[in-house]
Amino acid sequence: MSTVMPSETAAGMDLQDEARKHLWMHFSRMGGYDDEHQIPVITRGEGSYVWDDKGNRYLDGLSGLFCVNAGHGRPELAEAAARQFAELDFFVIWSYAHPRAIELASKLASMTPGDLNKVFFTNGGAESVESAIKLARNYHRLRGNGQKAKIIAREVAYHGTTLGALSATGITSLRSQFEPLAPGTRHVPNTNMYRYPGDRDPILLADAIEEKILFEGPETVAAVILEPVQNAGGCFVPPDGYFQRVREICDRHDVLLISDEVICAWGRLGHYFACERFNYQPDIITTAKALTSAYVPMGAMIASDKVAEPFYEGNESFAHGFTFGGHPIAAAVALANIEIYEKEDLCGHVLAKEDEFRQMLESLSDIPIVGDVRGAGFFHAIELVKDKETMESFDGPDAEKLLRGYLSGELYSRGLICRADDRGDPVIQFAPPLISDTEQFEEIHDVLRPVLEEASRRMIK
Repeated sequence: MSTVMPSETAAGMDLQDEARKHLWMHFSRMGGYDDEHQIPVITRGEGSYVWDDKGNRYLDGLSGLFCVNAGHGRPELAEAAARQFAELDFFVIWSYAHPRAIELASKLASMTPGDLNKVFFTNGGAESVESAIKLARNYHRLRGNGQKAKIIAREVAYHGTTLGALSATGITSLRSQFEPLAPGTRHVPNTNMYRYPGDRDPILLADAIEEKILFEGPETVAAVILEPVQNAGGCFVPPDGYFQRVREICDRHDVLLISDEVICAWGRLGHYFACERFNYQPDIITTAKALTSAYVPMGAMIASDKVAEPFYEGNESFAHGFTFGGHPIAAAVALANIEIYEKEDLCGHVLAKEDEFRQMLESLSDIPIVGDVRGAGFFHAIELVKDKETMESFDGPDAEKLLRGYLSGELYSRGLICRADDRGDPVIQFAPPLISDTEQFEEIHDVLRPVLEEASRRMIK
């Protein structure tokens, strides 16, 4: 890669220096940056690639953060935003409406399965989850079941950083520093089939949800929130029949089922909504990220007619909202983004190419450190292990040395952006833009193989 040199804007600003002094980056160890360990500054993007301020090109193997599904640099989306700026720059949807919010809500309702017809706009994923939790509690209260307030989520699952969403999140290290959290969330095992005992029926993972509901008391449980494919921990795919059993359990105990599709919707798994991939009908869908392919912030909570009904009667109101929810510019971009999905059949492309993508990753299984390859669509992970036979994981100092001491920096220096993560057992995650094809898969492979082979030599004695 290029030698280290100051990054400057046209105005002569030293971006490195100013970033270290003023930009508090999210989920970042700010003390780790200095003149020798510079902040990556990404300046432009096109297709499946981005470039930094030194002119180096990177394959965006994470789609920004699971969200630039239509690819970078789409002029159609910029043009849609410009047209909307000229027509109506902003108006709130608190007791008012505007054409783009109406059109987008109608479009989303036409695409969702079943009776998911009521669209509540947010600005992002955590806000969508927060809204769903509040709606579930309020729904039961309006029906005379005010005790039904508890939320059941899964261990290691990530649902967002606002206080309610964080309470549903099942990652101890993210939760502990902000305690006490919003009360009422309980956690059950996730669907990590790589580490699930082979002599046990996988459907017991769904039954654990019912056991938790019965333990807490069905009269106290409002909702179950699950990702179709769980992100944190590394792309946990549900076993056959899992979501069908969960649906039965929720119906049996008058508990709402929230499908958290902030990552999994919008073609990531080959369907507009991932619940369709696994053939289950939720009561609420939360979505964001790729709704606009991340060109502008936007999210949505989409509720069934049944759940919305109490709020559409008499003087009732869902007393919740965000100033910028349903922003005209965001709605216009989302409509143009969906038009790209439909015109280019991005969902069909993912379904046609997902086996090739997975086979590329599985071809690395001969490397000693590669323990498991799992996922669906263009959303996969490689779990890294010390010993394939025992599935012994890296933890503590070893995980730190492997992920942050070597893999993250080395993959980036070779031109690949992906996620080396230890929220759970160590994994590398991949979620390329949905326009990616054989050329990009081969490029990922050609970077991964030598890096993982070297990691094996370093970490496995």
